[in-house]
Amino acid sequence: MDELLSTTSLDGRYKSKISELSDYFSEYALIKYRVIVEIKYLLELNKEKIFGVSQKDRDLLNSIIKNFSLKDAQRVKEIEKTTNHDVKAVEYFLRERLPKNIHQWIHFGLTSEDTNNLSYGLILRAAIKKAIYPALIDVEKALLDFSDKYSDTVMLARTHGQPAVPTTMGKEFSVYAYRLKEQLVELRNFTLVGKLNGAVGNYNSFVAAYPDKNWVSFSKNFVSRLELEPLLITTQIEPHDRMAKLCDIMSRINTILLDLSKDIWLYISFNYIIQGIAKDEVGSSTMPQKVNPIDFENCEGNLGMANSIFRHFSEKLPQSRLQRDLSDSTVQRNFGTAFGYSLLAYKSLLKGLSKISANKGLMKNDLENHPEVISEGIQTILRREGFSDAYETMKSMTRGKGINRKDIENFVKNLSMKKDAKKELLKLTPLTYIGLSSKLAKMVVKECKAELWMGDKK
Repeated sequence: MDELLSTTSLDGRYKSKISELSDYFSEYALIKYRVIVEIKYLLELNKEKIFGVSQKDRDLLNSIIKNFSLKDAQRVKEIEKTTNHDVKAVEYFLRERLPKNIHQWIHFGLTSEDTNNLSYGLILRAAIKKAIYPALIDVEKALLDFSDKYSDTVMLARTHGQPAVPTTMGKEFSVYAYRLKEQLVELRNFTLVGKLNGAVGNYNSFVAAYPDKNWVSFSKNFVSRLELEPLLITTQIEPHDRMAKLCDIMSRINTILLDLSKDIWLYISFNYIIQGIAKDEVGSSTMPQKVNPIDFENCEGNLGMANSIFRHFSEKLPQSRLQRDLSDSTVQRNFGTAFGYSLLAYKSLLKGLSKISANKGLMKNDLENHPEVISEGIQTILRREGFSDAYETMKSMTRGKGINRKDIENFVKNLSMKKDAKKELLKLTPLTYIGLSSKLAKMVVKECKAELWMGDKK
């Protein structure tokens, strides 16, 4: 019943499909990562001998991270009702769990944004690594398998929606696989930043308490140990430029897959691609024959939703009034929405890809019914043989006209040129005039697998 009463589809209709994201983008997750940052900061202060704790206390600190529960997060929310401040509530929660000799060191010298920016950095890194990137790799594998399977399957290509020259279905899918690979490499190598430098980025409170301590070095070392890139020059907030870059990468990935979904939809519409049929599914409430491309339509719609949010993130997050305002805080709480729509789309796309196959017979017939598509090859060979008006001749013969194979054969036979060149022209057919499309598809499959998965084994 809770899902039926949800105000968003991600928490209602689609909740089960993206449930893994609750480990990163729920309120529970944000509280948990704040606790992690605050405790790791305490351990860093101890390591740097700002204060000392016993092994027993260190074990307690680590156990709070390891055993952090939904009940713990609920306690933080109860405290927040009094503090009306979410980060301060985390501090008071830790005071309840830790001995008094540690209390004054909790959140020592920090501003809320020190805790928050590091928490979001850890959240985004974990979500990408454990949920988003693996889902995209699954999509990439499916694309490469399809490309490999149909690398030699000839089909009529279309430019401006009109018959162009032949290609292979595998090569056309390999284009998307290659484009996606380029962005996956960037996503895999992407590093988020983090800052820890106080109220307006000047280490004021740190220096006041311990003026002889190298706080810049401390900050650099601590942030690096969190596996984030240290950002040392900021206002109160981490300026979110790197987050904006991540959103731009995600937006590019989604745009590529949206483009793919639209093309598959078109291939399905003129029956070049056949969809598998699930016996008990219904395609229309009134038309029994319908088998709709709903997986690709769902993918398209959800990617559009995701990108509208990612683009807002990219534009809004790097902007802040003076040293700080809270407009970024409410926006960052919606990261899960953008990534949720994205993950939902990837799963829909993957489901759709698992059910499609090439209609080889129809594509062969379609090619044979369009012999004019080899006119490009004919006029190019004629140019090589010295015909200065080759293009104009073929244009006059084919543009806007219905010709057949016999017309082409008669044209070639009446040419004044060497017999070997005529034989070369007569060998051209829509089924053989495919250039390097098959080799290109196989090349892409090999390159993408090597660049993505061999690197992931490190």
